[in-house]
Amino acid sequence: MIDSATLGDRRLWAFVLGTVAVTVGVVLHLPMFWMGRSMGFRMAGMPMDSGMIAGMWMIIAGVGVAAYGLLPRNLSKQIAASSELVVAAPEDAPLSWAHWRLMAVLVVALVIDIMKPASLGFTIPGMVNEYGLSRSAVSLVPFFALCGTVVGSFLWGWIADIYGRKASILLSAVMFVGTSICGAMPSLNWNIGMCFMMGMAAGGMLPVTYALLAEMMPSRHRGWSLVLVGGLGAVGGYAAASLIAAWLEPIYSWRILWLANLPSGLMLVVLGTFIPESAKFLLARGRAVEAQQVMAQFGSTVRKVASDAVPAAARGRAAPLSGSAFVGKLAALSLIAICWGLVNFGLLLWLPAELVARGYSMAVSSGLLAWSALIALPTVFLVAWIYHAWSTKGSLISGIAMTLGGLAGILWLDRSGGGSPVVPVALLIVGSNAIIAMLLPYAAESFPLRIRGRSTGWIAACSKLGGVFAQILSIFAIIPSLGTSAWMIAVPTALSLLLIARYGKETRGRDLRDLDPDGHVFDKAGY
Repeated sequence: MIDSATLGDRRLWAFVLGTVAVTVGVVLHLPMFWMGRSMGFRMAGMPMDSGMIAGMWMIIAGVGVAAYGLLPRNLSKQIAASSELVVAAPEDAPLSWAHWRLMAVLVVALVIDIMKPASLGFTIPGMVNEYGLSRSAVSLVPFFALCGTVVGSFLWGWIADIYGRKASILLSAVMFVGTSICGAMPSLNWNIGMCFMMGMAAGGMLPVTYALLAEMMPSRHRGWSLVLVGGLGAVGGYAAASLIAAWLEPIYSWRILWLANLPSGLMLVVLGTFIPESAKFLLARGRAVEAQQVMAQFGSTVRKVASDAVPAAARGRAAPLSGSAFVGKLAALSLIAICWGLVNFGLLLWLPAELVARGYSMAVSSGLLAWSALIALPTVFLVAWIYHAWSTKGSLISGIAMTLGGLAGILWLDRSGGGSPVVPVALLIVGSNAIIAMLLPYAAESFPLRIRGRSTGWIAACSKLGGVFAQILSIFAIIPSLGTSAWMIAVPTALSLLLIARYGKETRGRDLRDLDPDGHVFDKAGY
């Protein structure tokens, strides 16, 4: 699972031991689950036996031991070593089998990752029925899961910048295994706590995957591969959750959607064998030998740059993390991420009920969500091609403009009191799908290596923050009107478009080194 040359045999065995402990801890919960088979696997109110309690402690300890096993040796020396390097890695390598294999593995990893939060919608009806609570009370489960993704997106990005990209993905996988006990919890409170942990793991892996792929793909193939891998992972995750709900939920109840985290999480751990650590991350940590081994698999090499060939003004200078250019870019991407969350987790979910209340048929309102699922997959391929063939910055701006067109159409529907909602809703769905397909790939390309995990994680967190706000409104039954919702989202969306037009960079086909102010040099601060 982990390269023993990278972490050492002792750390490798610590990770294996921790993973085994987490797995055994989950298995100890299964007897109580199986005891409820005669009651339709209903466990509400059942006391937790000693095996379940011992299993929970094993999971907590196992995650800690696995995290220790993933921690690189001599971390402080690695960070200090980067100040002595002037190493550059060429990005003109041809697309090889290793690149295709990496993309395939990361697609499967993202399917497993996105399947977790996508399962929430299928579990709510079963929870309402079993726990005998109102839908608003059970809505705390998706609310805390979304809160977990906000925390996890930034926390895992920070871990990725210190532990490494591969290590943070593996830590997410171990947590997936542990949080599968959510399917054996006898009370809603335990489910809420476990779903928060699941959200942390799920929210953290997505931005880290983008950071890893951005650093491993050749420049001319980076854009389309980022968008395609992310898009296929998202579509596949929702499809996997739907299939498990259709095939297994009628037999094993809603709880099987959480228990499925056990085999899928272990599958992700095994897939870690095929996920390399980012060569650029290794170089920035002074681990040039390991970087050379990784890059040899991908048809590339490591070359040294003579110190006297580096402009004096560039030596020892870190890429600035302040000033209008950096702040403007971060603000622009954060703002559109929040707006996307408001559209996806708020407006599009409120629309059907609002349209029915305005006199539209149930068939029309329900068909809008079917539209969303129908056009999701072709949108992924179209956006990937446009992002690669035309312009990364222009493609993102176009997606935002299309979303604004959809919001303008919603405002027109609200003011006119009639007309067909198909065109504005189609614009809104296509535009929002395009935004989320491009947003994190663009963020991963737009920030320096030393903060790429954290910055991409922050943007991912913002995309969920809009959803958290929308969920708060739903919990307190404060559903704004169509016009109010559209205005509330349109104004910051328009501002984000202007900011991206002003501060965004064109990243299409460009070497990641050229996108940093430090150019081709590894200096005291990193890349």
